[in-house]
Amino acid sequence: MTFLDQLRTAERQNGSLLCVGLDPEPTRFPAHLQGDARKIYDFCAAIVDATADLVNSFKPQIAYFAAHRAEDQLEKLMEHMRRTAPQVPIILDAKRGDIGSTAEQYAKEAFERYGADAVTLSPFMGFDSVAPYLKYHGKGAFLLCRTSNPGGDDFQPQRLLDLPGQPRLYEHIAALAQGPWNLNGQLGLVVGATYPAEIERVRALAPTLPLLIPGVGAQGGDAVATVKAGWRSADGQTTGPIIVNSSRAILYASAGPDFAAAARQEALRTRDLLQAATR
Repeated sequence: MTFLDQLRTAERQNGSLLCVGLDPEPTRFPAHLQGDARKIYDFCAAIVDATADLVNSFKPQIAYFAAHRAEDQLEKLMEHMRRTAPQVPIILDAKRGDIGSTAEQYAKEAFERYGADAVTLSPFMGFDSVAPYLKYHGKGAFLLCRTSNPGGDDFQPQRLLDLPGQPRLYEHIAALAQGPWNLNGQLGLVVGATYPAEIERVRALAPTLPLLIPGVGAQGGDAVATVKAGWRSADGQTTGPIIVNSSRAILYASAGPDFAAAARQEALRTRDLLQAATR
């Protein structure tokens, strides 16, 4: 089963457009776990177990594990997710962007060491930085396109004067991902929820690609506007799914021992809000 097949299955079974981002910060853990990096797995596994029937994907951010020397806990978490929620695809948020043999090693890390179903990538170095990941047939790769951070304005909306029509950089990335770079139907795009107009533009340029949309929740992105901009019904002309990520608002919904139950309630609220926007 390809990543896209997994994603559609999870979306259908769980009635969800929601992705839960796993960004564990021990200083924000509930009191009985707080400050203990050895408990990263325990915290994340509890979140996964509480929300697995409410999401279309999980997105662990590798830096939050590596910074605490917790890569072994990430491996254990990936195994736990595959075992307990095999219907839910896992997107490793790594934002790799190197080329050649180095990119091959990063791809091996994502897909062989951690067993991710998809990975996030920076396309700044061109197709050379993407191609090694596409050798893993059935796996997905999400290219940074129009990101939710303010600094994205430094480059992404700037026009490329040497190209016909002078597209903005993010528009050019979207067109490449929809077209010549998408050799085996494995590519998707990352577009931030804080820019709904740009989401709509990316969707127009890349009608069939999955869109990973961070920025809902703590970053202030509007969930309803995000869905209206990026989602289209399956019987419409555009059928690319959307993956709306929320991390901190769900992970840290409570600082008490009920953190997993509170995370479930916030995930349920967000899932239902996103689903309502499709109607």
